[in-house]
Amino acid sequence: MRRAVNVRVGPVTFRIGSDWAAPVAAVADLYRDYPPAAPVPDLTVRLEAPRQWRRWLRPQVAVTGDFGLPGMVPLPLAHGLLAAEMGMNLQMALGHRRHLLLHAASVERDGAALVMTGESGAGKSTLSALLAARGWRFMGDEFALLAPDTGLVHAFPRPVSLKNESIAAVQWDGARAGPVLTNTPKGTIRHLAPDAAALAASDRPARAALLLFPRFGQPPSVRPVPPGEAFARLTQASTNYVALGEAGFRALVRLVRAVPAVAVDYPDTESGIAAVEALWAG
Repeated sequence: MRRAVNVRVGPVTFRIGSDWAAPVAAVADLYRDYPPAAPVPDLTVRLEAPRQWRRWLRPQVAVTGDFGLPGMVPLPLAHGLLAAEMGMNLQMALGHRRHLLLHAASVERDGAALVMTGESGAGKSTLSALLAARGWRFMGDEFALLAPDTGLVHAFPRPVSLKNESIAAVQWDGARAGPVLTNTPKGTIRHLAPDAAALAASDRPARAALLLFPRFGQPPSVRPVPPGEAFARLTQASTNYVALGEAGFRALVRLVRAVPAVAVDYPDTESGIAAVEALWAG
């Protein structure tokens, strides 16, 4: 790889290499306030031209690395930062084994973590960013890392991937923002780096206190989720549950037995935040 940069997010160090300078520069700028990275990475992301001539003529970025999926569609070079973020997600999902990975957003208050998981568009990223703007510690919006031995939630505070209307809805004072990426497969995207307090505390785990299954754009509704349903939902939300085997099973059983779970439907972000705060206060 012609250019490369190491970045550390929580307990994981990535090496992002590229055939072009622009994606590496964008990653280095967005992550420049993160803790120093280890010299030897845990996972490697490669941003390479799918064909040699694609480095110069209508350049395209193919995402590869230590692990890969066949059939991934290359992105235009203008979306190189998005390709790097996708590559980091891919390497974590396929290669990380130290924690049970939940596709979830998490925030922390007073040592206790709120874990929110749901389908794409459920609003978990927006909720986590808005809660962080209200004084919660942002722990991540892509993966929640559950330690199999202790049951603690470890932070993975990647930049928040805000999409479309959410870009204007979230105002996070002092945060570093990436470029606005238009015409992506998910519309307009902008990445928002966590604040200094979240990054300084990125090595501090938290005790899971509430599991939330939000759904945006629905009539208001709040209902408890029984442990069996929560377990089934979380197995679907985990990218490495099967790979961890018995350790993953035991970690998930302990989580749903110890932590209450609630499904929340909400029509807009303000009512969503109000519902979360009311549940937490209760």
